[in-house]
Amino acid sequence: MEIVAIDQISPDQVILFTWGFVTINATLLYTWLIMGLLVGGSMVITKDLSTDRTMSRWQNLLEVIVGTIRAEIREIAHEGTDTYFPFIATLFLFILFSNIFTFIPGYVAPTSSLTTTAAMAIMVFVAVPMYGIAKNGIVEYLKEYFRPTFIFFPFHVMGEFSRTLALAVRLFGNLMSHEKVIAILLAVTPLFFPVIMQALGLLIGVIQAYIFAILAMVYIASATQSHEEAGHKPKKDTEAVKI
Repeated sequence: MEIVAIDQISPDQVILFTWGFVTINATLLYTWLIMGLLVGGSMVITKDLSTDRTMSRWQNLLEVIVGTIRAEIREIAHEGTDTYFPFIATLFLFILFSNIFTFIPGYVAPTSSLTTTAAMAIMVFVAVPMYGIAKNGIVEYLKEYFRPTFIFFPFHVMGEFSRTLALAVRLFGNLMSHEKVIAILLAVTPLFFPVIMQALGLLIGVIQAYIFAILAMVYIASATQSHEEAGHKPKKDTEAVKI
């Protein structure tokens, strides 16, 4: 069962509750459910952590996820893993869990809404200069916009906005188009093809979460490492960068 009609492009258009100026749509509802699931699951799993081999299966799974994300960050940034981990891991886990529940009837991924993907892209847009300034200082960070000459300043600015727009539209387009394809197949074909598409959708959801997190880390790494590549020494040890 799909709650987003075929002629509706976003779960923002599915109004579930209205009281005065307060409106709750499907995007808000499922976003809160995913956030509640992540917070509740983290509290339950980390309640009784063990340091020996008798750890629970959930703790073992959580350590595998944390170790994998840390390894990917270290592969891209080479340093400051602990600094970037909370932001990158939060992005990845929210997108991942938002996408993988699409096999549940009536569920709509909040990442199929442009407002959700745009909000996450804006967070990346803000995080990139924050990490860059925290590591290299505001003067050195701003100098990057005028290299190799001041003529390139508008192009650097346009690049910042265009990649933010690309982040938002890529994730929204992939998830929205997948849900529309499923709705069309359910309307015109038997059960066989929609089941295949749902299985394919799980794979697409995981890949999109991975791509979004990796691109966010690449953008942050480009802002923090460009000065070292240009021969400028950072002002302080990057392993202890604090935001």
